[in-house]
Amino acid sequence: MTDLIESEEHKALRKAVASFAKDHPDVGNRTLWQEAAKLGFISVNLPEAYGGGGGGIAELSLVLEELGAAGNPLLMMIVSPAICGTVIARFGTEAQKQQWLPALADGSRLMAFGITEPDAGSNSHRITTTARRDGPDWLLTGRKVFVSGVDIADATLVVGRTEDARTGRLKPCLFIVPRDAPGFTRRMIDMELHSEEKQFELVLDEVRLPADALVGDEDAGLLQLFAGLNPERIMTAAFAIGMGRHALAKAIAYARERTVWDAPIGAHQAIAHPLAQAHIELELARLMMQKAARLYDAGDDAGAGEAANMAKYAAGEACVKAVDQAVHTLGGNGLTREFGLARLIAAARVARIAPVSREMILNYVSHQTLGLPKSY
Repeated sequence: MTDLIESEEHKALRKAVASFAKDHPDVGNRTLWQEAAKLGFISVNLPEAYGGGGGGIAELSLVLEELGAAGNPLLMMIVSPAICGTVIARFGTEAQKQQWLPALADGSRLMAFGITEPDAGSNSHRITTTARRDGPDWLLTGRKVFVSGVDIADATLVVGRTEDARTGRLKPCLFIVPRDAPGFTRRMIDMELHSEEKQFELVLDEVRLPADALVGDEDAGLLQLFAGLNPERIMTAAFAIGMGRHALAKAIAYARERTVWDAPIGAHQAIAHPLAQAHIELELARLMMQKAARLYDAGDDAGAGEAANMAKYAAGEACVKAVDQAVHTLGGNGLTREFGLARLIAAARVARIAPVSREMILNYVSHQTLGLPKSY
């Protein structure tokens, strides 16, 4: 049972982040990022030897959840320290670690992550961005879409594919592409959803990269890729849980004060029970997120993969329900700019869609956990 109880260190970290986020409302994401980095919140998962906190995804997901619960989520935490920082810390060369990890830790540099393609979607095996050798260099060609924060990132960790010399088949590999690399261009995608972190389409036209742009072992690309995707799912769960808690807190405060027929509306079970249910589902999702994070930090990549997918699914569903119920609780006020809930209606659904759809998670659980046959 002790594994289910949050440690005193985690409780203290949660309290510190919540206090920080409360004292920094509406300062802008870049300022918030820099201030959080000064306190070590952005880099709690990175190795101490490179300026990080020496913790893991358990600590980083806690930070993101509390920032989200205060209404100040930082989407790039999913990308820069969680995916890119983790991959470089685990598989990068010493030179790559020295170049990137201290800067990611102190907030002076950011890194984006490019995997999704126009024709690949959730099927990473259909990625067509390819890398071929040209003397000592690599030439990278392809397209990526829905890449967050490229405009503020110093480089993008791009998932490409190289040809296996033994089989001729393409295998995934990871490359660090500087933002100013010749042939590397971006176009902002016009999103209906408002977010400070913009989405981009990337074009890589024979981008020449030095040999040391490759992260890790060319023959272990799939292992290295999923070492970044599991934290991505865990952190997306934290993002969703924080957003759901933020919406729920607004609804609870309103239900306590809004009075109709001489009683606060929160006294009526038609209001109280759905809010209680939303709270329960968020708490259950958090437990699965914590399990996934602990498995990952313990080095159990296979166990973490299953739990991370389940946590992301549960958190996405719980977030959507919490936001919907919050809006319904406020009625017309739930759609006003004053209360700030309407914008969450669309944002909450991102947790269902990205970085992997709820349907693909159900496919994963059907095949990998239940052993059912594939339909594709």
